[in-house]
Amino acid sequence: MSFSQALDVAVGLIFIYYVLGSMVSLVTGWINEMLETRGVALEKYLIKIAGEHRDNKYLNDLIALPQLQALQPIRYKNLWSVFTAETKPKKIEKIPVGVLVDAYFDIAGLTANPSLPLIQLAELIDKLPDSEAKRAFMSWINQGVTNVNDLRARTTAYFTGLMEQAAAKFRANARSFVIMLSLAITVLFGTDSIQLARALWSSAELRAIAVAKADMVIKEEGVNVNLPDLIKELSDLSIKIGWWQTDHPAAGALPMEWVGYVLLKILGLGLTVVAVSQGASFWYDLLKKIVTPTKSLKLDEPKG
Repeated sequence: MSFSQALDVAVGLIFIYYVLGSMVSLVTGWINEMLETRGVALEKYLIKIAGEHRDNKYLNDLIALPQLQALQPIRYKNLWSVFTAETKPKKIEKIPVGVLVDAYFDIAGLTANPSLPLIQLAELIDKLPDSEAKRAFMSWINQGVTNVNDLRARTTAYFTGLMEQAAAKFRANARSFVIMLSLAITVLFGTDSIQLARALWSSAELRAIAVAKADMVIKEEGVNVNLPDLIKELSDLSIKIGWWQTDHPAAGALPMEWVGYVLLKILGLGLTVVAVSQGASFWYDLLKKIVTPTKSLKLDEPKG
């Protein structure tokens, strides 16, 4: 067994994972932007602050404040707007905690009143729409926290936790989607890691193509992030390893041979899904660490 040959197989596998991972990242970015998934996740937590209403009136009142409107990202209005340059404000995706606290205190009427009698403070809070934030305020006041600065400090800690939860919710949703998309792309291309490793091991030509492309990726600091280029990079290898090149048991094979084939195929595809779902950046960093030492090793090998 040649150590250099094994390294080339590893480089080929990592390159395929990197390309498939780039596809997943690209499509995920499109869908997240189109569906405004980050903004939707944030709004669910803003409702805890603003209060629920069947037409989101309270939430809209909060978002309508100038300091929050200024945070709305400007994006293309729709898919065709790339040709017309027509843009529109989209859902807010991230709010600095300090800005959110100021906005809530503005709505509550506490900004201009740093010192209030207990009764007046309770009346202002009581006018707010029913929400988790309002109930938290009432709880603090009942505990004897009546200084507006102390309330601001507690609100800052509370809103910080909510914003972290919103970010965690988005990451969890995005992770689930990446896994599902990794599965879909793996099945679409039929990229079986076990079959691919065998093909790379047995074909010097395929290994050479994979190593050359991996070297190009490192030199150019990544392939162009557009779907046609990514598909072309993959097709140069997958034309030799896709569904259409799958070796399956011959006609008349024993049932156990088919069972073994199916189980091995599921395992190979499953390994690809797990690998691709790690993300393109993970595989690019690993590829970068391996390619240069591999080239140096080949230069040092004795010739003859």
